[in-house]
Amino acid sequence: MSDKVVTRAHLATVEKGSFFRVLTYAGAIMAFLIGSGFATGQEILQYFTSYGYWGVFGTGLLVLVLMTYVAVEFFVVGQAKKYDRPSHIFRYYCGKHLGYFFDFFSILFVFLSFTVMVAGAGAVFEEHYGLSKFIGGIGLAVAVGISVWFGLKSLVDVIGKIGPLVVVVAIGLGLLAILRNPAGISEGHQLLPGLDLTQASKNWFMAGLSYVGFCMLWLAAFLTALGKTARSRKEAVAGGITGAVVFSLACVIVGLGLLANITRVGGTEIPMLVLAKDISPVLAAGISVMILAGIYTTAVPLLWTVSSRFFVDKTLRFKYLTITLAVLGTVIGLMLPFSQMVNVVYAINGYVGVLLLALMVVKTISRAARRHPVSR
Repeated sequence: MSDKVVTRAHLATVEKGSFFRVLTYAGAIMAFLIGSGFATGQEILQYFTSYGYWGVFGTGLLVLVLMTYVAVEFFVVGQAKKYDRPSHIFRYYCGKHLGYFFDFFSILFVFLSFTVMVAGAGAVFEEHYGLSKFIGGIGLAVAVGISVWFGLKSLVDVIGKIGPLVVVVAIGLGLLAILRNPAGISEGHQLLPGLDLTQASKNWFMAGLSYVGFCMLWLAAFLTALGKTARSRKEAVAGGITGAVVFSLACVIVGLGLLANITRVGGTEIPMLVLAKDISPVLAAGISVMILAGIYTTAVPLLWTVSSRFFVDKTLRFKYLTITLAVLGTVIGLMLPFSQMVNVVYAINGYVGVLLLALMVVKTISRAARRHPVSR
């Protein structure tokens, strides 16, 4: 009888621990994907809202399906293979030579994405606080450099808890924007053809593919490394699904909120702050902090991904490279306007990510055809 009690208690502890790990993994995914583009609303404006209903719902559904698939795949392969270097995930899907290309291309893109985060922080300080963008950009780089200095485990614990909070606040703001002007959604859809909005692609479908594509290049090495820490395949799958689904739904809700107020947010650098200011100056102040938190949660794993590609986490070389990259990224990030960087960096690299997506699907189908799960 006592053995059964101990066993049940043990199982309860394991299940509870697994549940919280799944939430932490999901939170890390959301935190990574939030970034300056989502948190500011600029990314949602260019990839979702600017195409109207098709952009919000069509792109939203496409992102929901593909992002879930991608997150689960990276997590599961990472959990099974336990690569010493997370970048080996590209060889798994693409083969040796093409894998090398994706490896180094993704590192370049991830670094450029870090510069976009710096630009986003600078834009918040300049547009909302009326301060120099250099204060915001440099401040972010310092905070991120210090965080990455302490390694993957520490940063996952931090961003895994901040990420869901930022997403919840963003969803709340999107819902408020919709409720305050529900008729604005249909009005905004009708007004779009006459507005000169920056779009990620020529149509919503390609924009959706591009969006998933650049997110994949972000997530590949990070989720592979994260998957290595999962205790079971079930835990990895649950974390991937939860994070991807919640993030995708958040994109749709925020997209509708922006569409309902398109005449106010179109052409602005930080659309989310415009929505917040329309409700309350106090709310806007709080949202500005949320945006900075969202930028931070993405910038940290981006910088970690680049440094870990060349040196082992927490080693002196890793730390020195991290500081060097933080300085270089700050210089580049403060040279160009934030909205322009989002459009150029994300859109171009998104199409390269689409090629990776195609190769992943082929690998998944061939694996299923052999009727074997991912094996060590």
